[in-house]
Amino acid sequence: MSVEVKNLTKMFGTQRAVDDISFAVEQGQILGFLGPNGAGKSTTMKIATCYLPPSAGTILVNGHDVVQEPLAVRRAVGYLPEHNPLYLDMYVHEYLQFTASVYGLKGKAARERVQEMVDLCGLTLEQGKKIGALSKGYRQRVGLAQALVHDPPVLILDEPTTGLDPNQIVEIRALIKRIGQDKTVIFSTHIMQEVAAICDRVVIINRGKLVANSDVASLQAGDRDEKTTLVEFEQPVEAEALQSIPGVLQVSIAQGYTYRVTSRRDADIRASVFRIAAERNWPLVGLRQEENSLEKVFQELTK
Repeated sequence: MSVEVKNLTKMFGTQRAVDDISFAVEQGQILGFLGPNGAGKSTTMKIATCYLPPSAGTILVNGHDVVQEPLAVRRAVGYLPEHNPLYLDMYVHEYLQFTASVYGLKGKAARERVQEMVDLCGLTLEQGKKIGALSKGYRQRVGLAQALVHDPPVLILDEPTTGLDPNQIVEIRALIKRIGQDKTVIFSTHIMQEVAAICDRVVIINRGKLVANSDVASLQAGDRDEKTTLVEFEQPVEAEALQSIPGVLQVSIAQGYTYRVTSRRDADIRASVFRIAAERNWPLVGLRQEENSLEKVFQELTK
């Protein structure tokens, strides 16, 4: 495993910010780390990056313990905190050179790595500007570049798209997706579309406790024994005919000539719907399974 969280607990006085959570992330996976405000996400990330010590349990990063081997962990991790701490009076290229030197890169190796990050993060036209003159989207790109400059195997991002406009969000998502092809990425977000778009797995915590640890598809499916299919016709049809299909539990009108057909999860009703529509000359416009949205799952798990 690339990152292993083992029975992690963090206390602030009498407050249990993180409460005995455990999960693991494999190399090359993108993990969405979710939870409401105050759930313990940032605290967990700060422990994983050696900014805070755990009260109990531990985190292993590439086999290195955050308590026993903090320097090895720091070398293995690239970190972009929620509030991106940049030196606004420095030029982009100058700041990345400085960051590279902090990690021990020098001379030609440092120059080549900085230029590689400038190209990867789309900073070619901005590298001669002061960071203070950049938009928030480009400042986030600079933050990603500094997190990657030492080529860490693990990247930890705390709400990297907060405050960005829609175009900037799409660009940062695409960049994270590209980075995640060969690195382990853990990032927190409140935007469920981001999770659906780029994550392999999802961990949700609430009030410090782990409430979900699953791949995205399984999380959406949940533990329900039912599924819902939306069937749309060009005209009103007899709901009783749809109700007679084996495995169908309930039929209701969603809107207009669209019917919500609830069936057992193990029942595939599509062929039967097509057959009934053909037999009764009902023009069939659409047929799709209704997904259990991540927003709904998140609300149910954290309410």
